[in-house]
Amino acid sequence: MIAFSKFELANGLRVVHHEDKSTPMVALNVLYNVGSKDESPEKTGFAHLFEHLMFGGSVNVPDFDGPIQTAGGENNAFTNNDITNFYDLLPAENIETAFWLESDRMLGLNFDEKVLDVQRKVVVEEFKETCLNQPYGDAWHHISDLAYKVHPYRWPTIGKVPKHVEDATIEDVKTFFYNYYRPNNAILVVCGNIDKEKTQELTQKWFGDIPAGTIPARNIPPEPAQKELQQRINQAKVPNDALYLAFHSPSRTHPDFYPTDLLSDILCNGSSSRLYRRLLKERQLFTQIDCYLTGSVDPGLFIIEGHPAKGVSQEEAEKAIWQELEEIKNNSVPERELQKIKNRIESTLVFSELNVLNKAINLAFFELLGDADYINQEVDLYKAVTTVDLQRMANEILTPENCSELYYQAQSN
Repeated sequence: MIAFSKFELANGLRVVHHEDKSTPMVALNVLYNVGSKDESPEKTGFAHLFEHLMFGGSVNVPDFDGPIQTAGGENNAFTNNDITNFYDLLPAENIETAFWLESDRMLGLNFDEKVLDVQRKVVVEEFKETCLNQPYGDAWHHISDLAYKVHPYRWPTIGKVPKHVEDATIEDVKTFFYNYYRPNNAILVVCGNIDKEKTQELTQKWFGDIPAGTIPARNIPPEPAQKELQQRINQAKVPNDALYLAFHSPSRTHPDFYPTDLLSDILCNGSSSRLYRRLLKERQLFTQIDCYLTGSVDPGLFIIEGHPAKGVSQEEAEKAIWQELEEIKNNSVPERELQKIKNRIESTLVFSELNVLNKAINLAFFELLGDADYINQEVDLYKAVTTVDLQRMANEILTPENCSELYYQAQSN
């Protein structure tokens, strides 16, 4: 059980505190409730651009990383469809450095043309390196475009095309910042060897005077149910053929997320999982196969991806996957097989809670979902899943009409 307390500043900043005396460290996590789903279709990649810009200097601090490193700490960030998350890990005696730095960049970035130009180039280069020049790097551009027709999950976090970031102006950047990077659109988690009184004192001192903003209302259209198979063949300079099957699946907050997540593990998590053991090891139809959920705040995707073995056609490989899916839809998963997966999930969750930074990141995300106490309920929610739940979800989502199918075909030249 992770004990925590919560309070809120007058400017709307929500704060979660968890004291852990077993560590000499404190993690400070700032989650902004903004991701790529908040972008305009004509200006994508902005949330990811801001992940970079937030390290480019703020009103009073020209260099973010230097003071953190001097204080014996480390920091980083990540962006996805739903959130932008920044975290710092420092020795407890130096944690005020993180409060100072995070509050100053929340107060106001250094809106400088040179900084913007540098970060634009960095992001565009990352786009080219990870999406355009890396084998299968543009897979999510194809998958999201196939699976989503109206929801902004239809473009990946890095953006639709590099030009959207290349064309970003200072005014674009200022507008995005003051729309979303405000205290009343953020969750601050302080986790580690620090008491509640000290956390309250430092939070009020460094964040209390930052003005709240007017956060744009989200008007995100729900994705309609998919009624027919979506297919695309992408001939590309890749070393081997590959195939992706994407099925619409429940949101992170839906009760059916838990059986769906366990279903993905039964299919392909570890050497004894069904797809890995039967299709890769025994039948040798694949050289690589995986299965996972996106776990997004809004309804996401259940992905199966694989690289057929040499001499195995994509059609033959896909047919074998569908045979395994039909097996799990028509026959109840043995209780022992389900229990094994539950045990693995429980040990993974318990182990992750030993890490103070993991706790800080998870507390922030669960608070965004509605209640930080979900962190204490997850194990029981997984334990409550039955074999009936698994079979029900398999029949509900693992259907051809709910599937988006992407083939990569290696060009011969």
